[in-house]
Amino acid sequence: MNYDLKNLPERTTKPRQYGFTMAMDKGLSIREAEDFVSMCADHVDIVKLGWATSFVTPRLKDKLKVFKEAGLPTYFGGTLFEAFVIRDQFDDYRRLLDKFDMSFAEVSDGSIDLDHDKKCDYIAKLSEQVTVLSEVGSKDADKIIPPYMWIDLMQKELDAGAWKVIGEAREGGNVGLFRSTGEVRSGLVQEILTKIPFEKIIWEAPQKAQQVWFIKLLGANVNLGNIAPEEVIPLETIRLGLRGDTFLHFLGIEKKNTNTAPPFEID
Repeated sequence: MNYDLKNLPERTTKPRQYGFTMAMDKGLSIREAEDFVSMCADHVDIVKLGWATSFVTPRLKDKLKVFKEAGLPTYFGGTLFEAFVIRDQFDDYRRLLDKFDMSFAEVSDGSIDLDHDKKCDYIAKLSEQVTVLSEVGSKDADKIIPPYMWIDLMQKELDAGAWKVIGEAREGGNVGLFRSTGEVRSGLVQEILTKIPFEKIIWEAPQKAQQVWFIKLLGANVNLGNIAPEEVIPLETIRLGLRGDTFLHFLGIEKKNTNTAPPFEID
C-alpha cells in the first residue's frame, strides 16, 4: 500500500485459501493483459478466460504466458468444458489442458443437461490432473433450483474432488444467485451458508451492488468471481472500507438516515 491507514479490515495474503478475487478476461489483448497485471496482479488470485473465448483468442499461449509470469494462474471457462463434453471429446479436453499447461479447470453444466453423477465423475477424473473449480447453477433464468438442491449439489461436488464451488451468475449477474434485476437471492445464499463453509464458495458477483452485499454479509475476505479487469482495484477498495458503500461498515459506525425529514415544530 502507498501509505498507512488505521482500522482497516485485515486481508488474507496470497496465496490465499479465501478472500479470493477471480477476474474474468472476456478478450483482453496481450497488451491489455500486460497493463492489467502491471496494475492488478497483487489483488487478483486467478483469471478466467470467459466461456469459450480461448477458442478464438489469437496468440493464446503468449497471453497465458503474460499471466503466468505475473504469478496469476488461469483457467478456461466452464462453457468450454461443456462444449467438449457435449461433443463426446472429454479426453481431447484433458489433452488441451496439458497442451496449454493449465493447472486449473472448471467443470460446469450451466448450458447442458448433465447427469450429476456423471458430472462428479468428471470432477474426480480431472482432480487427478488439475485443481478443479466446479460451478453450480444454470445459465437459464427460467430454471430455478431450490436451496436444498444447491446445497446437495455443492457438497457432492466438493466430495468428488472440487477445490471450491462457484455460485453461477454469468458475466451479467442476472441468473442463478440473482434475480433478473441483479438483486441477490438472499434467502438462497443464507441457506447455502448453513451447510457449506463460506471459504469453499466463490460467489460470482460482477455488479458492484452484489459485491457490496456479500462483503457486508461475509466480510472483506469473501471469495468473489467474474470481476471485470477494470473493477479489480475498485473491488479491493470496497473490501477495505475505502469506498462509500462500505466506508463506515468496518469502522462500526452506523450511517445516519439523511433522508428522514426533521419533525415538525408546533408554535
